[in-house]
Amino acid sequence: MIPIITAFESSPDRGRGLARDMRVRWALEEVGQPYDVRLLSFAAMKEPAHLALHPFGQIPTYEEGDLALFESGAIVLHIAERHGGLLPDDANARARAIGWMFAALNTVEPPIVEYVMTKLFECDKPWHAERLLVLDERARKTLGQLSHRLGDADWLDGTFSAGDLLMATVLLRAKAAGLLEGFPILSAYLARGEARPAYKRAFAAQLEVFTAQLSS
Repeated sequence: MIPIITAFESSPDRGRGLARDMRVRWALEEVGQPYDVRLLSFAAMKEPAHLALHPFGQIPTYEEGDLALFESGAIVLHIAERHGGLLPDDANARARAIGWMFAALNTVEPPIVEYVMTKLFECDKPWHAERLLVLDERARKTLGQLSHRLGDADWLDGTFSAGDLLMATVLLRAKAAGLLEGFPILSAYLARGEARPAYKRAFAAQLEVFTAQLSS
């Protein structure tokens, strides 16, 4: 059965690959699993049918048979566990790869998202400039720690894994926010992820949605 994922009908990222369905698309492309996409308007995301799939009214969701999942990390983990290619066969390496998945979403992403949200939506607050400096420092500290850990390695722990996939999507957001400046190791790491054929196919599929909007 071909899984169905949900994505923005009109993505706020304007086709830059920042929407979280990108993670799921990329994972499916890496393992060679065909999939269908159901595009949703912002209004439809708050309707009962979608809230039954995602209680917080967001995207992406994943449906396959009688299984319905939400949260991009959980979906990528399910895909990685069900198909070969995104998690190592060795038990210890597999556990470490899953650990990096959690690190990407729970440690590296939050300060980046907080910085971006403050920059975009709190610029009218009197404390905006001061808070932005604090958040910039916090995000860059975390990125510096990641850069130090990566060093001269191509990937986080040996071969490319779902941990790298999620980490790269987090760094895409950091790059868009200008936070990767001064981190050449992370910029090169992200570029390796973007050069993967599966990433290119996923990006093209997401970009096609935005392009179709422009031409309609």
